[in-house]
Amino acid sequence: MSVKLPTSLALIVCALPLSVALAQQPVERVPVDKSDPAPVDNTAQPPRSDDQPGLDESSSRQTQIDVSPPAGDAKNHPGADLGSDSESGEFTPWNPMKAMKDIEVGDYYFKSENYPAAISRYREALEYKPHDADATYKLAVALEKSGDLKGAMENYQDYLKTLPGGPYAAKAQKSIDRLKQKGITAQAASQPK
Repeated sequence: MSVKLPTSLALIVCALPLSVALAQQPVERVPVDKSDPAPVDNTAQPPRSDDQPGLDESSSRQTQIDVSPPAGDAKNHPGADLGSDSESGEFTPWNPMKAMKDIEVGDYYFKSENYPAAISRYREALEYKPHDADATYKLAVALEKSGDLKGAMENYQDYLKTLPGGPYAAKAQKSIDRLKQKGITAQAASQPK
């Protein structure tokens, strides 16, 4: 090992002046033909978008685009309704990260036996990520603990409809059977309550 270090150090010391000498050589100039056209002026300004006709109109209500569904859309696409929020024109953006955080906070409230707060967080998670199986099951359990057995039954059914072979499927089925024994009727739930 002691022989390799001086050898490599000697190579570096010898190569350094050679690389400096090569770097200092003048660059070869290409002869320019006088008959060539003049270079294009690259300093000219690009065209502006506000110089185009029709862009001077207002962005007020007069120029808004109609985003209502076409006639007969509900008939041609059954089951594609957007729920009650679509009537007001308000949508909650799909955000699985916020939904995951709401489930996490809902779990905290559930462990603290603050079921109304847990229910609120699980429902909020379902606003950000509709048909989330985890939030649906946990909402069902929280609703059952709070005494809303019909809402719990609907959400257990929704969980099984969303994820029939999921990790909570057996527990959800047992809960549905238990609620049926208590006289809670099974109804097909369209969305989590």
